[in-house]
Amino acid sequence: MIAENLQQLRERITAKCIECSRNPDNIRLIAVSKFFGTEAIIEANRLGIRDFGENKAQELRDKFDVLVNKVTWHFIGTLQRNKVKYAVKSAEYIHSVDSVILAEEINNQAIKLDKVQKILLEIKTSFEDTKSGLTEMFDVLNLVRYCSTLSNIELKGLMTMAPLTDDKKIIRNSFTYLRNLKDKINQSGSDLRELSMGMTNDYEIAIEEGATMLRIGSAIFGQRDTTKDWRKS
Repeated sequence: MIAENLQQLRERITAKCIECSRNPDNIRLIAVSKFFGTEAIIEANRLGIRDFGENKAQELRDKFDVLVNKVTWHFIGTLQRNKVKYAVKSAEYIHSVDSVILAEEINNQAIKLDKVQKILLEIKTSFEDTKSGLTEMFDVLNLVRYCSTLSNIELKGLMTMAPLTDDKKIIRNSFTYLRNLKDKINQSGSDLRELSMGMTNDYEIAIEEGATMLRIGSAIFGQRDTTKDWRKS
C-alpha cells in the first residue's frame, strides 16, 4: 500500500510542479509518521523517503532510539518546554517555534549537545482556535531578531497549517500570506529559505504558492488508528 501511495503522490507532486514551472527536487517531502510503527517508517525509507515528521516529542524520542540516524526527523507539533530536550536530541528540524521562551530553551538544550538546531517559526494564518503560532508582525520580527542572537539555533524558515475547509480560496490565502511574510522578513536582512506548508488535503495549492516542505501523512501511510499504540502497529 505504501509503495502504491508513494508512487501516486510523487506523480501528482511532479505534475503540479511542471504545471507551475517548479523543480520537484526543490520540494522536500516529509512523511508524517505519527501513530505509525517503525516498520511502516522503514518501508517508506526503503522506498526513498528520507524525511519523517512527528508531533509528539516522546514518540519522536522513542522512534529515534530505534532507528538512530537512518532517517531525518522533523518535529512538527506543539512543543512544551519540558519536552524540548527530546526534540533537540532527535530532530534535524523543529517546525513549531512560536515564542522567545521556547527558542531560548531549544538553544540551551542544543548547547548541551554541541548541536546547531535548525528551526522554523510557526505562523498562525487562520482564526481557528485549534491552531497555534505567531499572529502579529511585531512578535514575528522580534523572534526573528532574537533567534539571530542565539549561538546554537539556525532559523531556516516559516511553517503554517491552513484552515480546515474545502474553500480553496481560503486555503490559498493562508499559504500566500506565509510566502509574503517570508519575503517581508528577508527584506529586513534575513535569508529564510523554507516554507513548510501543505498536507494531504491541500499540498497542491501549497506547491503553487511556493512550499519547500510538504508534511504529508495519510496520503502515504493511509488513515491513522489513533486508538492503537504505535509500538504494536
